[in-house]
Amino acid sequence: MESKPFCWILLSFLTLSCFVAQTHGNKQVQAYHVNESNVYPQEGLKEKDRIERLPGQPHVNFSQYGGYVTVNNSAGRALYYYFVEAQHSKDSLPLLLWLTGGPGCSSLAGALLEVGPFRVLSDGKSLFEDIFSWNYAANVLFLESPVGVGFSYSNTTSDYDNNGDRRTARDNYVFLLNWLERFPEYKNRDFYIAGESYAGHFVPQLAHTILYHNKKANKTIIDLKGIIIGNAVINYETDQRGMYDYLWTHAIISDQDVYQIHKYCNFSSSASPESRECNATIDAVQNYFNYFNVYNIYAPLCFSPNLTAQPKNASSILDGNTVVTSMQELPVTSTKYSINKMKLPVKTAWHPWFLSGEVGGFTQVYEGDLTFATVRGAGHQVPAYQPARAFSLIKHFLDGTPLPNTN
Repeated sequence: MESKPFCWILLSFLTLSCFVAQTHGNKQVQAYHVNESNVYPQEGLKEKDRIERLPGQPHVNFSQYGGYVTVNNSAGRALYYYFVEAQHSKDSLPLLLWLTGGPGCSSLAGALLEVGPFRVLSDGKSLFEDIFSWNYAANVLFLESPVGVGFSYSNTTSDYDNNGDRRTARDNYVFLLNWLERFPEYKNRDFYIAGESYAGHFVPQLAHTILYHNKKANKTIIDLKGIIIGNAVINYETDQRGMYDYLWTHAIISDQDVYQIHKYCNFSSSASPESRECNATIDAVQNYFNYFNVYNIYAPLCFSPNLTAQPKNASSILDGNTVVTSMQELPVTSTKYSINKMKLPVKTAWHPWFLSGEVGGFTQVYEGDLTFATVRGAGHQVPAYQPARAFSLIKHFLDGTPLPNTN
C-alpha cells in the first residue's frame, strides 16, 4: 500500500505544533490483535442513522448520520459516532476520523467547537454554518471513545473500570471495521485519522493497529494515508520538561522555579518517585494556573455565563496504568523536545508559511517526510482559536502539498 506522509499536530499555548511522518509508524507504538468475529451484520442500519436535521440547524446540502456501532456484542459495548459527508465531491474526497483526547472528552465537542460544519450561537439553541469546517476538505467521522465518553456505553459495568489505551485501540479498530460495513462506499477510500491532546496516544496506536492488521490474510484493508494530531500527549518526560520551560520563557514562572525544577525533578519514566523538593515546587507553580488561561496564555481568563461546568469522576474512564496523575496542556516546547529525541536530519529548513498575506505559522521538514509546523495565535484547541489557519493546514495535508512559503 503506497502511503503519503502523515502529520501529528501537537500543542503550544501560543501556537499549534505539528509533525508529519510516513505511515510505517513509531516502532515503540504497540499494535493490538483484533478478532474479526466482532464484525456484525450492518444491513439497513445506515438509513436508520440518517439525521434529517439537528435542532436549530440551518439548511445544508450534505448528509449527516449519527448512531451506535457495537464493538463487543457479549459485553454490550457500543461506541457512538457522528458523521458528516463532504460539502462537495463526497464520492472522491477522503474519509477523516476525528478523535478528541482527554482522555474522556467528547468528540462532539470537536464537532461543535472546532472542525465540524456547525457552531452554536450564544443563545445556546441555534446553529450556524462554519465556513472553515473540515468537511469542505473531507468526509468527517467523529467518534466518542473510549467507552464511557459521551454517548458511548457498555452494559457490562466492569468495562468502565478496565478502560485503557490497549482496549481503546482495539475497540476503535473494531468500530471502523463495522462502520465500513455499514457505509461500504468508503471501504476503498483514502483514510486519515485526526485528533488532539491525549489523542497523541489514541491516534498513533489506532494507526499502528490498522497497519498491523492490513498485513494479515483475509483482513479488511483500511487504506490509511496519514494521521494528524493536535497538541499531542506523547512522552511524559518531554511533555513535562517542555511545559515548564515554556512557562519560564514566557515569564509565567520565575527563574527560581525553573531552577528548582531542573535541579530536583526527573520526569523520566524510569526515575524513582519525585523528591519532596520537586513536588513542592510543582505544587507552587501549578497554583499559578488559577490566574491565566492554560489553553491559551494570551486569551482572557473568562467563561460564558451561559455555560455550567459539571466535573465528573474520571475513574470510570482512566486506566491508572496508562494515564499519568497530572496532565497539563502541552506547549510547543514539548513537541520540539519529542522531535529532537528522534535525531532526524533536517530536509527543509525552518521557514514561515503564509495565509492571506500573513504569517500563518512556521514549519520544518525532516528526513522521512516528518514535518513540524506551528499555527500562529492558536491555543490548545487550534481550530477553535484559528479556524482559517487550521483549515489551511488540514487542506494542504490532505492534498499532499507543502504549506506555502511565500505571501
